[in-house]
Amino acid sequence: MDYTEQIRKNLSNLLGETDFPWLGELYRGKVRDNYSLGNKRIIITTDRQSAFDQVLGSIPCKGQALTQLTCWWFDQTKEIVPNHLISSPDPNAVLCKNVKVFPIEMVIRGYLSGSTSTSAWKAYEKGEREYCGHTLPEGMKKNEPFPKSLITPTTKSDEHDEKISREEIIAQGLVPEEKYKQIEEYTYALFARGQELAKKGGLVLIDTKYEFGEDEAGNIILVDEIHTPDSSRFWKADTYKERIARGEEPENFDKEFLRLWFTERCDPYKDPLPEMPDDFRVEVAQRYIDVYERITGEKFIFPEENILVRIEKNLSVLRQD
Repeated sequence: MDYTEQIRKNLSNLLGETDFPWLGELYRGKVRDNYSLGNKRIIITTDRQSAFDQVLGSIPCKGQALTQLTCWWFDQTKEIVPNHLISSPDPNAVLCKNVKVFPIEMVIRGYLSGSTSTSAWKAYEKGEREYCGHTLPEGMKKNEPFPKSLITPTTKSDEHDEKISREEIIAQGLVPEEKYKQIEEYTYALFARGQELAKKGGLVLIDTKYEFGEDEAGNIILVDEIHTPDSSRFWKADTYKERIARGEEPENFDKEFLRLWFTERCDPYKDPLPEMPDDFRVEVAQRYIDVYERITGEKFIFPEENILVRIEKNLSVLRQD
């Protein structure tokens, strides 16, 4: 559905950042504001748009779409692995268990694709065949599926994630071997469920990343976000094969659209980045909402009041005064 008019009405109703000292200690990431409440945490997903290891601006309704999609996915995958979600007191916020997060991200790839410096395709294009502990076959083409989905972990960093292999993770003691084996199993199972449910919405789940932690009892917990356009890449299923046959890029429904817009205009890791025009911001927002509706089958409800005022009101019951 075309929501151009509703999105335009929200171009100035953006959640840039929050400042609620009464909620607890604040840690501000590129997209999320995190408030620590002892053994619980409030995570507020803003409308900040990040890529290329920096914040590029804001996209209307993005934070709400990401939060509500993640909550939906947590519900769909809770029988595979427990997650940190307790409740969602606001469309942009979740109350979660506060767990010790492992210092790696579990990236899993179903296709040889990507445009960022850490992507499988960029490495393959440069002639690399050893990638995060995997030997890639010769003769593969861009956007072709791997014979088997590959787990290609990265280190977690506020600046720039680095590729790392399973062996290096265990050797460096980043995750104990038995726990790493368990999160590997969870990663494969989550990705299979993600591909299955994305397909029902007419999408192909190309790759994604998961983050895990452990609670005080040592139980492994899924945290952060899952199968969103920020953490995953999706293609439109009904046009994928014909576009590939014509040598065209697949029709994407994720942040890759935004990455490509910037890489066509500059080297985003070296050059000053152009400002996103409003028409482009509207188109990006439409994609976030479209993915939410396609996957969940639910209609997106646009905010009817100032988002920051609404969040403060909805979270006031959690005041730490």
